[in-house]
Amino acid sequence: MRGFRALHFVGPCVTVFGSARFPEDHPYCALAREAGGRLARMGFTVMTGGGPGIMEAANRGAKEAGGFSVGCNIALPVEQKLNRYVDRAVTFQHFFVRKVMLVKYSYAFVVMPGGVGTLDELFESLTLIQTKKIDDFPVVLMGRDYWQPLLDLLEKMVAAGTVGREDLSLLLVTDSVHEAMKHIETRAVQKFGLARRRARLKILGE
Repeated sequence: MRGFRALHFVGPCVTVFGSARFPEDHPYCALAREAGGRLARMGFTVMTGGGPGIMEAANRGAKEAGGFSVGCNIALPVEQKLNRYVDRAVTFQHFFVRKVMLVKYSYAFVVMPGGVGTLDELFESLTLIQTKKIDDFPVVLMGRDYWQPLLDLLEKMVAAGTVGREDLSLLLVTDSVHEAMKHIETRAVQKFGLARRRARLKILGE
């Protein structure tokens, strides 16, 4: 309930997932920073897990572009600390509650390179879309070389019959921020009738 109250008025978001472990000068952080800025200029609130690394870079990009930036932090003994670029933050004790917040307000998901936690967030989102628990929101994997082993594994799963070929169409894999934004524009902004109002997006009819 605390999370719902804190985030109720953040507007349509795009959640950026990714590792907390990349340093600020890593190319993947530069990519996340660019993506955060582009999303903010599209009118989205940029939501992340609120920590360092990729999350900080995406929040920073949004902040530098004059956008609104949100962090759903998690209380951990190491690694995770709230970054300084979030305009609003909520800290959670449990990962499952945090994931509800990261999904609930988002119209698209941008998945940057990451570890076990990022994979958990990616497959949680894909499962919810595949099973129609949430709408068919766009999911973008950024960093083709990094994600290629996962894509190879998914192809093996298709061959084994444990994953449907159509499920792979839920993913856009790209190295291009421009391509990612174009995909989100088509599959989120236009599809769900989002209109720009004062550099922010809202659902038509609100």
